[in-house]
This record gives sequence, C-alpha cells and structure tokens, in this order.
Amino acid sequence: MRRIVLCLLFLLLTSCVSRQPYEKVSLKPRGERAPTKTVVTNRLPLRVAIAAILSPKSTMRSYADLVTYLGERMGREGQMLQGQTYAEVNEMLKTGQADLAFVCTGAYVVGKRDFGMELLVVPQIRGETVYYSYIIVPADSPAKSLADLRGKVFAFTDPMSNTGHLAALYMLKQMGETPGHFFRKTIFTYSHDKSIQAVAEKLVDGAAVDSLVYNYLLELEPAYREKVKIIQSSPPYGMPPVVVHPHLNPEIKSQLREVLLNMHEDREGRAILEKLHIDRFVLPNESDYDSVRQMLEAVGQWP
Repeated sequence: MRRIVLCLLFLLLTSCVSRQPYEKVSLKPRGERAPTKTVVTNRLPLRVAIAAILSPKSTMRSYADLVTYLGERMGREGQMLQGQTYAEVNEMLKTGQADLAFVCTGAYVVGKRDFGMELLVVPQIRGETVYYSYIIVPADSPAKSLADLRGKVFAFTDPMSNTGHLAALYMLKQMGETPGHFFRKTIFTYSHDKSIQAVAEKLVDGAAVDSLVYNYLLELEPAYREKVKIIQSSPPYGMPPVVVHPHLNPEIKSQLREVLLNMHEDREGRAILEKLHIDRFVLPNESDYDSVRQMLEAVGQWP
C-alpha cells in the first residue's frame, strides 16, 4: 500500500512537468541586456556554477571541496552556485553571474551557439574523455532495448541534457518515433540520480541517464545493482566540460585552466579528484561535440 501511495504521489507531482512547454530561464531583470563582458577582480568571490546533473544535496556534497580548492588556489573565496535546470546555469554564465561552470554536453553545445560559451578543460575518467547515455529499467523488467518500452512511462532528466534527453530522442527518431507517440507518459526529473532512483523504485518503467552518474551512484550505493539494469547504450560523446564566458578576463581564464590542469599533481587536489572519480583535467577538443550538434539538428530539438 505504501508503494502505491508513493507512486501516485510521484506521478501527481511530476505529471504537470511533462505537459508544460519548456521555457528558458532568465535570471536578469526584465529589459536588462546581457553584458558582453565579464568583469572579475580578486576582491570578488570565485563564482562556480554547477549544473543539476545530480540532485542539489548530492551536488553540494560532491563539489563543495572542489569549489573551495579552486577559490584558495585563485586567492579568492570559492562560492558554489546551483541551478535547478541546465538553462539556469547557462544563463548565469551568459549574464556574468558565474565565472566558470561545470555543465552538461548538451548545455555546452547550446551555450556555444547562443553566446560563444568557451571550453576550458574536460575531466578524464578511467583514462577516457567520453561518456554514454544508458537506457535503464528495473532489474526484473523483461525489456531488452528501448524498443520494448513502447506504451510505458519514461523519465528524462533535463530538456537540455544530452544523455538524459537528446540521445533518447535521437534513438527514437532512428526508429521513426517521437516520445509523445511512443511512450504512454514522460516526465522530467531534473537530475540523473533522481531518474535512477525512480527506476529503482519502479515509479517509471525506464529512463535515459548519464553513464558517469550511473557508475558513480552504483559504486556509492551498491544496493542499486540489484534494482536497475542497462538495456541499451549510446555511442560515445564528448565529456561534460568545464566552461567559461568567452569574455572572461583572459588572465583569470588562464589561471583557472592551469589550476585545474595541475590539480592531480598535489595531494589535496588528488584527494578531491578521487572523491569525484576523476583522474585529472585535460585540454578539450571542440570536435568531440560535433556528434551532439548533429543529433540536435536531426531531431529538431534546439532549445
């Protein structure tokens, strides 16, 4: 009975989300134009925006030490900013409310198009700078691929997410389908760990999630190994990057890049990276994000 009540409450709270058109979030006063240049001095805190790849509590726990570390190395107070959506974080960077940001691959591609969002570094994880979209279902589900989820309830993460939304849309398009026609119902959870939890608790029949978060969460909470399983994986995509506004002070930009690239060379930095399951930060390749641009054009889902 308790599980039924939880299911009904979950679907009630989220049903409105899937029915509402997705709107961009603006954090600046109405009528105010976005600044074309970000002004940063050492008297100001280092403002680090973190995309909602994880739920807010998990994000705070995971990234707090990293933000503090960056601030100390830059001679400034590290200040973490969290957005409820990927669009909010993009807006923070665009309007100069953040100095740098950790964003999803899809959000970077959109930010690059909209205001020239610039790659700074990317994390290397297990020797790789790529990741995947996983289609997951409850462990006892008979489904063997996305095609088996026709008429089911499916969870996406964020409308601007690559692995949590776009990749699944592209898979459906290759099948000649759209979410509204293929699934009985879709919802947005706004974080990958919430999508995984929703599948584990059988509140939804399946979800598209970030492989990095999936692997991280299963290591952190092994009980999930008995509750969820992967039934389909996407091709590799360029890793979610660390980004800045193109007009960030060049000296600050260079200093931030150097701090991140050298984190793995000191004891404190290595400990923080290990906690995040990151080997080190490396220089990015713009071409790694071309496949995401091609998918966005194919599905016609440019936010």
